Amino acid sequence: MNHQVPHNHVPLSVLDLAVVNSGETSNQALANTTHLAQRAEALGYTRFWVAEHHNAPFLASTTPPVLIAHLAAMTSTIRIGSGGVMLPNHPPLVVAEQFAMLEALHPGRIDLGIGRAPGTDPATAAALRRTPAALAVEDFPQHIIDLLGLLGDPRTDTGMWDRFAATPALTTMPTLVLLGSSDYSAQLAGRLGLPFAFANHFDTGGTLMALEIYRSHFQPSDVLDKPYTIVTANVLTADSEDEAVFLAAPGQLMIYGIRSGRFIPLMPPLEAVKHPELAAAKRVPSNRIIGAPDSVVAQLEDLVRKTEADEIMVSSFTYSIEQRTHSLELLAQAWLQPAQQVTQA
Repeated sequence: MNHQVPHNHVPLSVLDLAVVNSGETSNQALANTTHLAQRAEALGYTRFWVAEHHNAPFLASTTPPVLIAHLAAMTSTIRIGSGGVMLPNHPPLVVAEQFAMLEALHPGRIDLGIGRAPGTDPATAAALRRTPAALAVEDFPQHIIDLLGLLGDPRTDTGMWDRFAATPALTTMPTLVLLGSSDYSAQLAGRLGLPFAFANHFDTGGTLMALEIYRSHFQPSDVLDKPYTIVTANVLTADSEDEAVFLAAPGQLMIYGIRSGRFIPLMPPLEAVKHPELAAAKRVPSNRIIGAPDSVVAQLEDLVRKTEADEIMVSSFTYSIEQRTHSLELLAQAWLQPAQQVTQA
């Protein structure tokens, strides 16, 4: 997890959900994700992660390993990973084989972000696991131990890695990061000496407490000698404050729909501002960061100060790929590029 941290700003990374816009197809959503990964690489972002969601009409990222293979082949330097693989949905040996192969294909560029939630509704989770009782969430710590061992980082004297190999000739291992939105994952990540990514963009609170629990429980390991935290943030910037607010409306509506158990597609901004529920969506308290670049940078700097994050991972919800790309470009110019110029000087 060693990074060159330019100037006084921590590294920035990107989380993408491959959102299917209103009137578009999964093909277009995945093409958009590919374009965004390539631009993120060119702009100097550290990593690009894709999520795992199932049976969701507005999300195309269902199988992170497949999408990661594609994105890694379409880029050359940026780290590509999962944000994350929902381990209760998959046998550890399968995940280990997938990511060992990805690491062999793209050495030193693969991140395996692991989550504990199903990433879907209970019925879909049961279908993924074949039986409702399979891969119970209570087994999660043991499955993490199994996964680590299969990837070349055994934590006990014996384990399933004594009998099974994720790849015939493992030479390097992907960076395994534990994801979480609760104290449980924070404590487990600390005890295992793994990097920890907190889902601050979920907007459910508890960020500072979880990070403190992670750091207080941290035990150095062969892969990490001190705590390393990634904090996610829902960020959208544009050329002006008013434009950013305008472009943020589709994402606010979509997230409002998710929270109220309904499907509101990611619609064009002109439709979103006329939507009858937009006012209600905007009234919901949120930690979203929306505004012109200077305002966004100030808010991100405040987030870093409060969390002491080692890295910030941004996700952006707006309608067009051009607007999402422009947001990443403006953020890079305001956050990364001035710092790089100072470093070069």
